Amino acid sequence: MSGKISMMVQRLGSERPHWLLAGMLLSLHMALAWGVVAWWSSAALLVHLGLFLLWQPMWRGERKLSLNHVSLVLLGGSALLLFWYSWWVATLWLGILVGLIGGDVVGMTERRQRIGHLLALLYLLSILLLWVVPHLFGESQVNAGMLLMVRYGLVVVPLLVAASGTRQKAKTVYAVDFFYSLMLFLLVVVLVLGSFAVRVISQSNYPMALAQTLMGIAGVLFVLSWLWNPHGGFAGVGQLMSRYLLSVGLPFERWLRNLAALAEQERNAASFLRLALEDIAALPWVAGGRWQAPGGSGEFGATSKHLVEFTFHQVHLVLYTRWALSPALILHVKLLTQLLGHFYEAKQREQEQKYNAYTQAIYETGARLTHDVKNLLQSMKTLCAAVESSDAGQAQALQTLMQRQLPQIVQRLQLTLDKLKSPNVNAAESIERISARSWWEALQERYEGEALEFAAYGMAGDAHVHLPGELFDSVADNLLQNALEKRKVERELAIRVGFSCEGGGRLTVCDDGSALDDDLASHVLTLPVKSDNGLGVGLYQVGRLASQAGYRLALTSNQAGRVCFELIGST
Repeated sequence: MSGKISMMVQRLGSERPHWLLAGMLLSLHMALAWGVVAWWSSAALLVHLGLFLLWQPMWRGERKLSLNHVSLVLLGGSALLLFWYSWWVATLWLGILVGLIGGDVVGMTERRQRIGHLLALLYLLSILLLWVVPHLFGESQVNAGMLLMVRYGLVVVPLLVAASGTRQKAKTVYAVDFFYSLMLFLLVVVLVLGSFAVRVISQSNYPMALAQTLMGIAGVLFVLSWLWNPHGGFAGVGQLMSRYLLSVGLPFERWLRNLAALAEQERNAASFLRLALEDIAALPWVAGGRWQAPGGSGEFGATSKHLVEFTFHQVHLVLYTRWALSPALILHVKLLTQLLGHFYEAKQREQEQKYNAYTQAIYETGARLTHDVKNLLQSMKTLCAAVESSDAGQAQALQTLMQRQLPQIVQRLQLTLDKLKSPNVNAAESIERISARSWWEALQERYEGEALEFAAYGMAGDAHVHLPGELFDSVADNLLQNALEKRKVERELAIRVGFSCEGGGRLTVCDDGSALDDDLASHVLTLPVKSDNGLGVGLYQVGRLASQAGYRLALTSNQAGRVCFELIGST
């Protein structure tokens, strides 16, 4: 039976909180309107306290209270019941209610709920100023009109509170603004004590003293509102208050500065997380903690009975605190841990990028060396084909060809092996420069018998022109091998090779075959592409090598009957 009653009360509190507020005000009215010495006053006050505990905005209904909280509730309720016969206690209790209800209004967004709480504030201030304070001043003689209005007229206000709200599916929890609650409570105290002081000093009646006090408070509030944000060059009290409130977070600011310094110094993500969490133990309210991440786990400080848990970016953090944290501080800590999580994720990305860059360097080095070996193998095949197709009468010419080509092949193979031994050396810086005429003659000899058309122009003064031989060999071999592969499909394909000493060396390879696809043409020199007879990175690699050496490889023409690639110095 008691369980059903408890469930009904909880449902009432969650679905009809305005009914609890109205019942609390009505029971308070019964305890005050007929005097605190009435025989039913204590019983009405007991009902009022019970409804207050069900309505109060500090603790949610399903929360289990600790022994300290229960002791505080029992002591406070007992003291209120024992000393209720003093109007000063009633005044203090009304001030507390004004602060709680006023602080609860700040977080509300629904109009009808705000109206209900404002009506409750109207009732509390009315019964305080019209009934409690006059009895506090010893004015027991109240005229009949005022007596009727207090006892029977003010009852309408709690009824309006009961009718102002709507049924809710779940109780909306609002965080009571402590600052607003404290300010409202202090305003009530100033109003009551100010009226008492003015009445004693001026020897005037209570209504006049109350009016003078209200005028004084209004004047002070007006001056403070102007000083808060003035327009005469003065920064204002608001600026000073903001600086003071910001200074409260100095431990957080120090931790953030240390976090930024760690982010600059520590490169390893796991070490950064460990050091940052050990540094958070310097905060005054942190006793210790433990954390777990994909890269490891750890502990710092000591444990306590108060703890909060956070999870961010695959990191689980448990902080042990010296005391229970307020909701505002928990939100603050959550924001800071999210910031730590972003730093940790950035460190992980940095490590991953380093690994990817290392892997990319290995891949590019391997691909470049593979193409070099492939081109050398093609040169060897050409020599072998020349040997197989020669007869006894061509022995002298074949020997001369071998004497010229084999040393070049050995030299290029040695360069390839040197790259393999020192992959971190800049390829452009390690290229040896050779005579332009020597390179051009060697290229013609290497592709003799491939039915290529060679043409040189602008060779005046070529004895003084030196070019990066390995670069021009790589570009020429890649372009010519691609053209020869294309000739296997287009049998009558004509391939023309042009060279000039202009701009430090200019090489052109053209054919009269079909044009490249638009998509292939736009990416063949800038990205690896799909290839049916290779790795698809040859032109991409030599294009990067040309750029590093101060040259530029470009597709200058892509039309049916004229497809041309050109290598020229960028200067």
